[in-house]
Amino acid sequence: MKKIFAEFFGTFWLVFGGCGSAVFASQIAPSANGQVGILLLGVSLAFGLTVLTMAYSVGHISGGHFNPAVSFGLMAGGRFSARDLAPYILAQCFGAIAAAGALYMIINGSGGADFSAPGAFATNFYDAPVYFEKSYSMSAAFLTEFLLTAFFLIIIMGATDKYANGKFAGIAIGLALTLIHLISIPITNTSVNPARSLSQAIFVQGNALSQLWLFWAAPISGAVSGGLIYKFLLQKESVISE
Repeated sequence: MKKIFAEFFGTFWLVFGGCGSAVFASQIAPSANGQVGILLLGVSLAFGLTVLTMAYSVGHISGGHFNPAVSFGLMAGGRFSARDLAPYILAQCFGAIAAAGALYMIINGSGGADFSAPGAFATNFYDAPVYFEKSYSMSAAFLTEFLLTAFFLIIIMGATDKYANGKFAGIAIGLALTLIHLISIPITNTSVNPARSLSQAIFVQGNALSQLWLFWAAPISGAVSGGLIYKFLLQKESVISE
């Protein structure tokens, strides 16, 4: 149960901190002294910081997945038991939904918000010119989410390998998630985490829900591929001395 609670609170913090920064702080109107919003760089850093802080807070309890795709990838890579997969995913999804609910209540406390536009409430999207007046196709979005999640798993498995310096694993993983967001926020608003996508889409409905399948299928398939790549191509075998 402690592992389940660790995954719940870790995923809650990821969604509340990451999506919260996107919803409340990313594009604040300029003040007299200049722009005070955190913009793309700030949101990317916020997502990385949520994982970094929770990795060191509760990672030693549950492994610090906070993401169904990571759980699938670690299972494929031989680092996680299949019997724990369903409880972890449920905890992650409930944690994400609880965080999105808290964000929704805060927005309503300020008079509510318009969720009609693509990307509203930090939802994921494709085929929508949200940033820079560019629209990326479904196939481009799928490839982006697939590749980034695959590399995320390679980084996670490498940083937490028994031959690596585990004290710095949380830093490497947090910075990896920051880089992932810097790359893909303009393309899909960055998922690489099905629970994070689900939680926001539930409150927005509409296209956010109809496109949700991609933000489950692409990250999970990418994570499984990354886990298998590390296990069979990169993982150092133990040397048994005679």
